Amino acid sequence: MNATAIDHFVLTVSDVAASCDFYESLGAEVVTFGDDRTAVRFGDQKINLHPTDGDVTPVASEPTVGAGDFCLLTETPIETVETELRERGIEIEMGPVERTGAVAPITSVYVRDPDGNLVEIATT
Repeated sequence: MNATAIDHFVLTVSDVAASCDFYESLGAEVVTFGDDRTAVRFGDQKINLHPTDGDVTPVASEPTVGAGDFCLLTETPIETVETELRERGIEIEMGPVERTGAVAPITSVYVRDPDGNLVEIATT
């Protein structure tokens, strides 16, 4: 086997609508699928949103709200990202800072989603 990409991952969330609003403000498209399931899609990847009171199976062994930590890539200059985040009332926790991305150096800012997940937004 040779896995080549990430299709999706899951966040357990306390409020699906609030999570959708937040990720839409970062450029995601909200999609519904299956039996009333919700995800936010960025390009060819998506984040499935599992409500804490949902009955989706299978799930992680210990689904936990606020335990996520991941990076979203953008082609938008990091200065513009900072401005847009502030205009939307999203607090920047850290950055911009230089980091090592999966395939190249990146410049990142860090924010928190409504459940406290750490969201890194980066440009190459």
